[in-house]
Order: sequence, then structure tokens, then C-alpha cells
Amino acid sequence: MRDSRSYKGSRRPNSPRRRSQSPYENYRGRHSRRSSGSSFGKSLMIMVFMFLLVLGGILIFANGTDILSRFSKKNTNALDFNLPFGPHRENILLLGVDSNGADSDLWVGTRTDTIILMNIDPRTKTVNAISIPRDSKVYLPEGMGTQKINAAHAIGGIKMTVKTIEDTLGIKIDRYIMFHDEGVRAIVKALGGVDIYVEKNMKYDDNTGKLHINISKGKHHLTDKDVVEYLRFRHDAMGDIGRTKRQQWFLRGLLADLKKPETIVKIPKLVSVTHKYVKTDMTPYEMSQYAALATHFDMDNIEIAMLPGSPNKHGYISYWILDPDKTQEVINRLIYREKFDGMKEEYTASIMSSSKRKDNAQKLKKELEDNGINVICTGSSSSTHSQFIAHSKYVTIDYYADLKSKVPNAKSKQFVYEPANYQCAKSDFTIVLGDEN
Repeated sequence: MRDSRSYKGSRRPNSPRRRSQSPYENYRGRHSRRSSGSSFGKSLMIMVFMFLLVLGGILIFANGTDILSRFSKKNTNALDFNLPFGPHRENILLLGVDSNGADSDLWVGTRTDTIILMNIDPRTKTVNAISIPRDSKVYLPEGMGTQKINAAHAIGGIKMTVKTIEDTLGIKIDRYIMFHDEGVRAIVKALGGVDIYVEKNMKYDDNTGKLHINISKGKHHLTDKDVVEYLRFRHDAMGDIGRTKRQQWFLRGLLADLKKPETIVKIPKLVSVTHKYVKTDMTPYEMSQYAALATHFDMDNIEIAMLPGSPNKHGYISYWILDPDKTQEVINRLIYREKFDGMKEEYTASIMSSSKRKDNAQKLKKELEDNGINVICTGSSSSTHSQFIAHSKYVTIDYYADLKSKVPNAKSKQFVYEPANYQCAKSDFTIVLGDEN
């Protein structure tokens, strides 16, 4: 991985070329007068939903596959897959792009405000997902210098975006799929709304921007208008990193929606939406096979992560500075699927719980200690979502599977890998008990 710390803010050398000939200058002029951007497409929830359900499902439906009758028999195992490019793992880049103004080309000069790298293994029927913060400071190819990673598409399109990510992370991207943020509203409307657990009270009024948000904490069935307001909420303590973390919270729930018959039967309504708002280099056959593969995913074997780093402000520009060593750990583990087979003599754990889950935390602590795990820290959390967060290379999916068989209160937690983010103490893993369950 390229060492992001070596970037010195190098600028593109001066040249006699006219302003209109420079994609970088066009980008600066176009975006310097804008707000920090539309956030319709910032949710991993929406991106994964589009990729695995809408795209694949629509194409299966459009190509005449008898998917509806199969689901009506409640036989989700009837779907099979035969990936045309062999059984090897594939890296799929998921991008959500913003709007570039009314009546403009949907894909020209737009920024990628959602960047998700998915690694799919057909042999094990598993998927790993990495969220890449849009403010990540990287070096763009073709002499474009140091920029935020979301600027790559605005300056050089999908080619520069792919090249930037490949160079930065040292990986090969096999396929890409982009979804325009205007399509989110249309998709939600076609679905008749979506069920979302809102993690906190959200209230914000911006008369100038004509944005008024008033959503209470808890479970909601949000309309297309509500979802737009929810995704545009900007007041997080960690800014875009807070929103990136929320992307992870919705991954498990919406992948589960793939197996719901009531979602599949709405596919015909979504055909026209995806034709307009989706761009990909996949063939219809490839997408249909991925959709079939998705029905075999085991929710407990999905590992997610965000590229580790820290916020940094240079003048009025805020960056996310990637930690080279920790980022390489994430890439090795989730993309290259490197497994550490060793075991520690003693594992350490932290427990974070909401005020409503204190009793559960004490039961969990006893169960862990009864199984020889040293609970070195307990603390309070405002999270509404329960997670199992691995910090150590010794804590793998297989380790978690074994732990769940021995510790019932450790079950049904979203598996997250965060090698640098210790919530309570420097332990091998942290279990977060949120309000939602």
C-alpha cells in the first residue's frame, strides 16, 4: 500500500495549458462553490442493496429466470450459480456518485461519496466489505497530485478512480458498479419505503438549503422523502467517518432482505430506475450469477471494516489520513483472505453496553470469564447496534464461531475488524451491546 504519510501536498506543476483543458481545474471550479456534497448515496445499505438485489435480481427477472415461482415455494436454495469467470475471488468496487446539477450528465464531474470494496469468494460463499472514507488523502495518477479520494472520479472518471484505489491499496479491481444518488429516492419509492432503525434523534433546519430533518430515535418505516433527509443528516461528532460507520450498521440487515419474497416481487418496478441510475462493466449474465450467489451468503460469515486512519485538517480542508500499517492489515485480512491460525494462551475482551443492557453485560462478562477470557474493561456505549469488534489478528471469523458456541450472549453480533480502534482498552476484541437488540 502506498504510504499516505509521504504525501506532501504536492501540486500539479504549472503549465501553459488552458484552464478548460485541465480536468483538475474544471473540478475545482465546479466544486469550490458547492457544499460538501449530497449524501443520498453514502450508505452501504443502499449500495449493497443495489448491487446484490436490484441489479442482479432485475436482470434475472428480465432474462426470464423463474425466480418468482421459486420464491413462492419458499425454496431459497433452488437458486444456483455458476460464475462465468471461474471460482476465484473477485474484487468488486461499489461507488455512489453525487449530483452535478440539474440537467447535467449523471456520470461526468461527479464525486464518489460512497466507496465500498467488496471481496466475494464463490467457493466459500462469503463476502467481505471495506468502507473507504471519501475524505481519504491519496495521490491521484496522471500528475493530479494529492487529493481526497472522492475527487478521482470528478477529475478522471471511473478509470482514474479504479487506478487510484489499486495504486493506494495494492490490489486489483475486477469489476465496478456505480449508482447515482438520485436513484436512491426512486428505488425507495418503488419499494414503498424502507425499515430503518434510526440510531439517534436527528433534528436539523436549514432554510437556505430547504432541508428540514426531524426524525426520532427508534424503528421507522421511512418514505423516499424521509430517507433522503436521513441520509443528508450531517451533524455527527466525527463528520463523514460517523456516516461511514453507519454504513456498516446496515450491512447485515439489508443483506438479509435478499431472501425476503416480498422484496423480490417488487423487482419489476425497479427496472426503469436501474437502467437510468446504474453504470457498470458487468454483463447481465455476470450480475444474475452474483445475485444467485448472494442467496447463499451466511450472515455470520460477513466481515466488514473501514480503512483505519485519523482525521486531519489542512487549512480549511479536512482529510482522513490512512494508517499505512493498519490499512495493510485490513487489506491482507479482508481482500487477500490471509488467515492467522495461531492461538493465544489467554484472550482479553472489553464490553461496551448501553444503559438498557447493563444486566446483559454482566451476564456476558461472567460467560466470557467462565471460558477463560479475561475481561479487562467494561464501559458505556451510546450505540444502538450490537457488534463484535475484532482488534487482534488472533480473533478470526472461525474464532468467533467457536466463541458463540460456548458463550450464548455473544451471538447475533455484526462482525467488524478494527485493528486500531480500541473502544475501552487494548483488548483482543470488544463486544458492543446496543439498544436495538
